[in-house]
Amino acid sequence: MATFCVMKLLCQATRNENRYAKRFFGTLLTQTPQKRAFPLFWIVVPDPRKSTVFGLTQPFCTAEKSQTQPKKKAAFGSVGRRIPYRILHLINQDGESLGTMHRAEALKLMDQHDLKLVLLQENAEPPVYRLMTGQQIHEEQLKRAEKKKASPKPGVVQKELSFSSAIAKNDLETKTKQIAQWIEKKYHVKVTIRQAKDSNTDMLVLFDQILETVSEKATYLSKPKVTREGVSTCILRHMSDKELKAYQKIENQKNSTVRKDENEELKPSELHQ
Repeated sequence: MATFCVMKLLCQATRNENRYAKRFFGTLLTQTPQKRAFPLFWIVVPDPRKSTVFGLTQPFCTAEKSQTQPKKKAAFGSVGRRIPYRILHLINQDGESLGTMHRAEALKLMDQHDLKLVLLQENAEPPVYRLMTGQQIHEEQLKRAEKKKASPKPGVVQKELSFSSAIAKNDLETKTKQIAQWIEKKYHVKVTIRQAKDSNTDMLVLFDQILETVSEKATYLSKPKVTREGVSTCILRHMSDKELKAYQKIENQKNSTVRKDENEELKPSELHQ
């Protein structure tokens, strides 16, 4: 009798545990997906035909893995026909504003004038696009590359010198000595020359003369160019180890060629003697 009562109680407990387990997991399955994480816990899986089984569940999370990476800045160039914005502000190839319009209208103008569409300001409201020719895009890319190259890198010191094209010879020598000292310290040196009135001095030639005095260690970071009327600038930098080796190799070849020519000139004179 006692054995019968114990068996009846075990069967009842098994039925109760099965009902609770179904209710628990059924609730999880019917809930809407939410971000939830479950720690490690033990569950009991009762079976009247087998002995009680203990299982260790693994922690899991229903949240989707999202990795937000910083958006890279797109390179300057034609966007083709890929315009993600419905409304945009358009500028024509002459730099004149055409106002706000639908992207279909912008593509229509692009096709009519055989131009390319370039994104100028993505963060503006609405985004700004410009119609440009292939030549205009190429020239703008060159300008941006030159500007990026000329901008000093983080941690690099840039010094500046400014003087007139009518500078006296002694003053120019003082300036070049100062440049040589800065180059020795691996500074970038920005040189600005102003065209003096009634002066016929070629400023580009003047830049080359300055570089010649420090040519053993320096080279152009940004070649001489006219920034505005009557004003030209360039930026000098210290050569890298690779550039120094290449420069020394060229100089050695020049010297060996000069010595060879001198020896060939001496041989005929010795024969006449």
